[in-house]
Order: sequence, then structure tokens, then C-alpha cells
Amino acid sequence: MIYARIAGTGSYLPGDPVSNDDLVARGVDTSDEWIVGRTGIRSRHLAPAGVNASDLAQVAAERAIEAAGCMADDIDLLIVATSTPDYVFPSTAALLQAKLGMRSGGAAFDVQAVCSGFVYALSIAEKFIRSGSHKRALVVGAEVFSRILDWSDRGTCVLFGDGAGAVVLEASPAPGIRASALHADGSHHAILCVPGNVAGGVVTGDPFLRMDGQAVFKFAVKVLGDVALEVLEQAGAVPAQIDWLIPHQANIRIIQATAKRLGLSMERVITTVDVHGNTSAASVPLALDLAVRDGRIRPGHRIVLEGVGGGFTWGAVLLDF
Repeated sequence: MIYARIAGTGSYLPGDPVSNDDLVARGVDTSDEWIVGRTGIRSRHLAPAGVNASDLAQVAAERAIEAAGCMADDIDLLIVATSTPDYVFPSTAALLQAKLGMRSGGAAFDVQAVCSGFVYALSIAEKFIRSGSHKRALVVGAEVFSRILDWSDRGTCVLFGDGAGAVVLEASPAPGIRASALHADGSHHAILCVPGNVAGGVVTGDPFLRMDGQAVFKFAVKVLGDVALEVLEQAGAVPAQIDWLIPHQANIRIIQATAKRLGLSMERVITTVDVHGNTSAASVPLALDLAVRDGRIRPGHRIVLEGVGGGFTWGAVLLDF
């Protein structure tokens, strides 16, 4: 039996932290008290001009490859989850492949599932490996959401940040990823979207992120609880057997509500939303890498990773680290 296990993790955040007070000083009509009280966010990182998703992905990927003890050319599958690609095409994965100096000719492609993107990409990579067609995958979530924010809309611009996280997934005779579930419901697309595009060299529609915060909150709390229970049931496990829950880092109240539904104390939930903000597809691998490197997550721990995002999409993975 072939399984897929995480062999290494890495992450990267650009520049210095930007606090809520820094945003106020830049002219955003808000306050630290308002942001923290509604979201739990105290700071985020914003990529400087000229730094793109592939640049953030490169640093995170190099750190994950080093942690896995392999070389870039040992990887035969590269998947990048992003909603803020460098170009329309080629894919950010292809650009990252070149930046890493990968010459093996393995498959490289992007996945666009917004904040669920990393969970989607990890699930896809696991199935490639378990099929026997590939032996080692690099899975990256990388975002520069600051490029699609309307800085006059305090209901959205204060929520997001930039960053990247990555894992190396390897074929193994020992179980790693034990269960996964992916879902989508396009009828909810309007509550979180960027309703614009480029046509004929000009922007048509609205090029900025728009969100119905209350609708997103209600939807996220329901589906995050549902999908975590779904993957646990697949594996014949119960919430009490989870060592760590790593949910998408969007809002501390969503995270708290999800933990409560699963009967988990917040001491068993990895949270980075206070210092990273919502980094979309990068949020789960960023939180995973932080907890691996600070020693909270150790070999043998059982972890649920889960995300929910525009589309609407949602999913979860249950794994033994």
C-alpha cells in the first residue's frame, strides 16, 4: 500500500509586520480596537511592489525542500494554490519551477480554490502519489492579496495579508494522509468574490475583493465543522483523537466557533490570524510550518487541516504527521 506523508514544511512572510495602527496612519478609516474586536487581527505582512506570488512561493518552497532533505529535482509534481497569480499565464507553478531550477520535467500547475486552495492542492497531490504515478510532490499556497484590496473599504482591506507556505509530500509505506474531503457550491459565489476581469486590455467590472461579511461568517462556521467531522468519520476517528486543528485563518471568531462545535479547547488549535491576517491559500501551510518549527507539532501527531473560501469552496484533510 502506498501512502503520502509530509516530509518537510516551509513558509515565508514578506517585509515587516504592518500593525492596525500602521493602517490607520496610512489613511484607512478604522482603529485597532475595531479590527481586533471583530476579527482578532493585530498585524499582517504586505509584499512590496514588484514582489509576486512566485517570489514568496520560492522562499517557502526552498525551506520545505531543505526540511525534507531532498533536492528540487527530486520532485516530480508541483502544485501551487493561488488566487493572485503572477500572470494570466504561464501558471505560477511553472514560474516557480523555473525559479527553483527544476529540470526534471515533472508536472506543474495551479489550483484556484481561493482560501481552500491549499487543502484542495494537498488532496490532489496525495491522490497522484497514492496512484503510484508520482513519488514526491511540492505543494504551495502563495498569495499577494494586497494587490486586489480596496483600501477605502475598511470591511475588507484590514482582513488580508500576503505570504506563502509549502510542504513536500512523499510516497511512504506508513500512513500519512488518512482522509480528505473537498466540496463546492457555486450558488454562493456572490458573497465573496472579485467581480472583474481584463478584456481588450482594460478592466471590466470591479477589480477589488468584495465580501458580505455576515453571510461568509455563517457559511464558514457551518461547513468547517461539517467537513472536519466528515474526514474524521472517513478514518473512523472522533474529535477527541485530534492533537491539532489547523483551520483557515480568516477570523478568530470563526476559528473559536469551529473548535467549540468539535469540542476542542483552543489550546489544541493552531492560530496565526492575529499576526498574519487572512493569507487565503497560504494560511493553512503558514500555520502548519510555524507549529512544526516551534515544536508544537511532532511526529505521530494527528492533525486536521481545513479551509473555506470564495466559490464557495471548502475541504479538509486528516493526517498523521
